[in-house]
Amino acid sequence: MKSRKIFLGLLVAVVSQISCWMAADALGDWPQWRGGDRDGICTETGLLSAWPADGPKLLWEMNGLGTGYSGVAIVNGTLYTLGDIDTADGKAQCIIAIDPSSRNILWTARVGSPHEDGPRCTPTIDDGCAYAVGTGGDVVCVEIKTGRELWRKHLQRDLGGGSNPGWKFSESPLIDGDKLVCTPGGRRSVMAALHKKTGQVLWQAAMPDIGNRGKDEAGYSSIVISRAAGIKQYVQLTNKGCLGVDAEAGRFLWGYNRIANRVANVPTPVVWDDYVFCSTAYGTGSALLQIGRQADQVTAQELYFLGADDFQNHHGGFVKVGDFLYGGHGHNQGAPTCLEIKTGKIRWKAAQPGGGSAGVLYADGHLIFRYQDGSVALVEASPEAYRQTGFFRTPDRPGARGESWSHPVIDAGRLYLRHGDVLFCYDVKAP
Repeated sequence: MKSRKIFLGLLVAVVSQISCWMAADALGDWPQWRGGDRDGICTETGLLSAWPADGPKLLWEMNGLGTGYSGVAIVNGTLYTLGDIDTADGKAQCIIAIDPSSRNILWTARVGSPHEDGPRCTPTIDDGCAYAVGTGGDVVCVEIKTGRELWRKHLQRDLGGGSNPGWKFSESPLIDGDKLVCTPGGRRSVMAALHKKTGQVLWQAAMPDIGNRGKDEAGYSSIVISRAAGIKQYVQLTNKGCLGVDAEAGRFLWGYNRIANRVANVPTPVVWDDYVFCSTAYGTGSALLQIGRQADQVTAQELYFLGADDFQNHHGGFVKVGDFLYGGHGHNQGAPTCLEIKTGKIRWKAAQPGGGSAGVLYADGHLIFRYQDGSVALVEASPEAYRQTGFFRTPDRPGARGESWSHPVIDAGRLYLRHGDVLFCYDVKAP
């Protein structure tokens, strides 16, 4: 009897621990820009497949996030974002930690000087720290328990970066193992790796001349990890084009200039196997690249190029679901589009239900298109046809100024939509 009680006690403890792990996974599902794999894919299931006529239930809303287009990261039930807010020392660009249960701001941590329409970076949360890049080029690491600053660097002064782009530094930093990887931009230091705990510079990647399109500066995209051609590499879209850098040594591997336009290169590339899909607007288009290797040389072969009339994505991004890619088409637009990613064949293109460009998120068989005018649409992720199963608009609020460019996030059955100073939380869990 005693051994049976011991066994049952151990079983309860194990089940309890597994439940805690599962709960932590559910609550820590969105630790950075575009989710755990930076691909705009939410792995949750059991979500609503259709919304009521007036949209999903609004659970709560809060203000105090300040000016900005930053999205939210969520780890262990705490939300993190950036905003230009009033502080005791005047307005500043800050990381903001939020308790969603009380809607209280837990702490704020200064990143740098404010910008006229705020920051764009989504904080990256890893191993007890929050990391952010400010519009002025500040790279900051703070402790997530208190917001205490641990270290900081500057993309230009410390890391040899190029000119600050016209709409300012916008990337969300990548944490990979012990490294923080960021994009100072320019020829001398197009990409750099720092030790995530100390800020020590590990390497800086110089970039050769890859073509005459675009500017030698960072651009507005964020780095993703690829293992194309058997080489772990960091893929980024700068204002000079799409490129790859060896993850270990910081060696420049390949560059693709044709995708660059001369104004702003924004969407985060999609990578898988040996492939990279990239797109820009301003009348440019999209390309599928295959990364190959011959001895020590790495190449990027263009498999197809889609012109601006076929598919150009401005700054809402796109997601790969199976063999298909979904995103918004058009300069300053977001017409829902599905294409076969290996061939570039357009499967369908629909009139857009909202105004302007659209941030795109995939979750549980559906796509969420969040438009810059506050419209939100739920669409089946099917290559067969465009089927919209939900639509609503976020409420007008005094603090919801400017464009609704923050990307949607789903965590633990809740849809988070930020518009400037305001954060809305909706219940999208199926009954």
